Amino acid sequence: MLLEVVSLLAGICVLLAGFSIWLFLQQRRLVQRLAQQEAQVGERLELLARRLNLYQSGTIQMGEQIVALKETLDPLPERLAQLEQRDPGSLSFSQAARLAGMGASVEDLTRTCGLSQGEAQLMNRLHQSRRRSD
Repeated sequence: MLLEVVSLLAGICVLLAGFSIWLFLQQRRLVQRLAQQEAQVGERLELLARRLNLYQSGTIQMGEQIVALKETLDPLPERLAQLEQRDPGSLSFSQAARLAGMGASVEDLTRTCGLSQGEAQLMNRLHQSRRRSD
């Protein structure tokens, strides 16, 4: 009877040892898988951080360009008023302003009003921005 109990206990010990080894191996596999997943998450995080930096720098550049455009466009109404007042005896600027307000092209303004290409473009841009704001 004692021999049976000892052999039963020995069998249980062998089973427990086998089960312990199996659990140990499972734990090692899980740790390896977790390490791989952490590495993948780290790589993905670095990629997203680089993308975010690119988006931020692009946004900053666009903002700087918008400010530069605004600085270019802000003086246009005053410049147009100066051009219109430059020669009060001539109706060409007043006529060009009316035509530009009605949607005339730059070529139409240069041909019918005798404006230079630059003056016609200025007049056209000013009236385009006015039409957009209305």
